[in-house]
Amino acid sequence: MMAPVPDHSAASDDQIEIVGAGPAGLVCAIVLAKANRRVTVREWHKDVGHRFHDDFQGLENWTDAQDVLDELAEAGIEADFDHSGLTEGVVFDSRARTHRVHGAKPLFYLLRRGSAPGSLDRALLAQAQAAGVEVRFNDRVTATSGNMILAGGPRRADIIAVGYVFDTAMPDGAWLAFGPELAPKGYAYLLVNEGRGTVASCIFTGFRDQAHYLAATVSYFERHAGLQMQNARGFGGFGNVRLPRTAMQGGNPVIGEHAGFQDALAGFGLRYAMRTGQLAAESLVRGTDYSRAWRQSLQPGLSAGVVNRFMFNRTGARGLDYLIGKLGANDTRSVLATAYRLSFTKRLVLPLARFRYREPLKDRSCDHVACDCVWCQHGLHDPSGV
Repeated sequence: MMAPVPDHSAASDDQIEIVGAGPAGLVCAIVLAKANRRVTVREWHKDVGHRFHDDFQGLENWTDAQDVLDELAEAGIEADFDHSGLTEGVVFDSRARTHRVHGAKPLFYLLRRGSAPGSLDRALLAQAQAAGVEVRFNDRVTATSGNMILAGGPRRADIIAVGYVFDTAMPDGAWLAFGPELAPKGYAYLLVNEGRGTVASCIFTGFRDQAHYLAATVSYFERHAGLQMQNARGFGGFGNVRLPRTAMQGGNPVIGEHAGFQDALAGFGLRYAMRTGQLAAESLVRGTDYSRAWRQSLQPGLSAGVVNRFMFNRTGARGLDYLIGKLGANDTRSVLATAYRLSFTKRLVLPLARFRYREPLKDRSCDHVACDCVWCQHGLHDPSGV
């Protein structure tokens, strides 16, 4: 994505097209529309949230001192989607011992993804349309043009999540577990809120065996967290991680996972997606340099995430247990905030981490031949696609 940054200030009255109606694209559209720009969002699926199934996701709240909902409010985005701030949860170590993690402020906001009322995707669509944005569905873009912002979602799968959404009588809570038998190079999680739940294995390799890891995850949480599921419905998702050089393609800003903006350690990408949407919009409105803006705002945290992933890949059970204990012994939000600061030591490790962190994530089990993993079922495999 090597291209000079164009000066859009002289063409500010022209129609701006955004490819993709995910959170990045819709936030970008809302910011532009509120700055009196004419905006069209072009989405090749029939509705928003097509990759999701009303499953719970976390909007992380630790990579910046500012609360993420306040950050959205400053950009003109209302938090009118269903959400709940979680200040505590349980992490299991390698011996299935529980460690309570907690923060004085929310560690993350629990929200729902998909097309259902109350989901993040549905709420952002309504805000965009209320601001005057034209959203076209079933409209696939095959070539870029001027005044276009690319927000088409993941180009490949570095992470997949496979799980169930369900109804339950369980009390609200959040549980996290690690182990190669549950999620190789990743983690398993259970989220319950107001009678609804999501359980999943988030795996970074071994995609062909996703059903095996999901079954092990369900069994684990049944034993250790009292998981009870009614009306379970399967779901799957995937994410793309990379550190872009410019996040420009053919002179157009690229935002969200289309550019690879994703936390390399845990796959939390929502905050990055929406912030890049805001930054791209502001670059068009103000005539500023989008690449410079995201580098200043996001690159330190993204780089720290790459080092975190590199270290995680080389940490054994004992090391992981030590880190879990550290999370539980202190304000977890503060510990995580420190982990995502690009310290002097992490700067030294970064070149090696960038070179090596992806190697263990290359999923040689999946060659896209007779494979039923989430990516092979639903991914965008056309390398020529916008």
